[in-house]
Amino acid sequence: MKVAALQMVSGTQRSDNLAMARRLLEQAAAAGAELAVLPEYFCTMGLRDTDKLAWQETPGDGIVQTFLALAAQELQMWVVGGTLPMQTADPARVRNTTLVYAPSGHCVARYDKIHLFRFDNGHEHFDEGRVIEAGATPVQFDLPSRTGHTWRIGLSVCYDLRFPELYRLHASAGADLLLVPSAFTHTTGQAHWELLLRARAVENLAYVLAPAQGGLHENGRQTWGHSMLVDPWGLVVNARAQGPGVVLGELDAGRVRQVRAQLPALEHRVL
Repeated sequence: MKVAALQMVSGTQRSDNLAMARRLLEQAAAAGAELAVLPEYFCTMGLRDTDKLAWQETPGDGIVQTFLALAAQELQMWVVGGTLPMQTADPARVRNTTLVYAPSGHCVARYDKIHLFRFDNGHEHFDEGRVIEAGATPVQFDLPSRTGHTWRIGLSVCYDLRFPELYRLHASAGADLLLVPSAFTHTTGQAHWELLLRARAVENLAYVLAPAQGGLHENGRQTWGHSMLVDPWGLVVNARAQGPGVVLGELDAGRVRQVRAQLPALEHRVL
């Protein structure tokens, strides 16, 4: 199955971001991708954290959800909408939500980011918990590919990548593809991004597809980029360093079976 990680450098104007996302989705579809995944915050990278509150949507209703549903239907492709802000009962907080759309245009899965990023090195300060309410439930969905294999796909977002127990839960549920839409900072990404992606692939003997924000944003934030596809043996299949673009790669179910047969580490778990 051909898949695509879409890298963006999202700005403060939602309409501009959606236009760029559509162009990248069209490129992925034209290249034959069955699944295209947008990065975290693909629709909005505001000047302030609280800008998310003005862009929040309710389930089943909103500009971004309509955009994703139409793109999936018109391009006849599975589309994973990075993340968008979704309404909560608390007016001061939103969920950071991944939505999955089938080629029918129907939303078939929702995942709310569980682990919220906080970082302070004296120069850069981030605290997602100020305006984001954490999710609590791991989510997988099934994607029947044109090749006949049904991929079990585990969802995660950005900072989740540092918590291997989430991915082990996905693997225990049968996941053979793990998605990590992200907006890693340049500082943390340079140090840990590829290392963590390859580790999650090796630990769980699964493909990892990670679309990212990659560049200098209108709000002054610099993201690491390096969107990539990693195979179950930890090899980087394809990657893009910086700037908007499409990272394509082929998934091979036989490759997953091969590495899991050669090294049955998932069967050797004791704890």
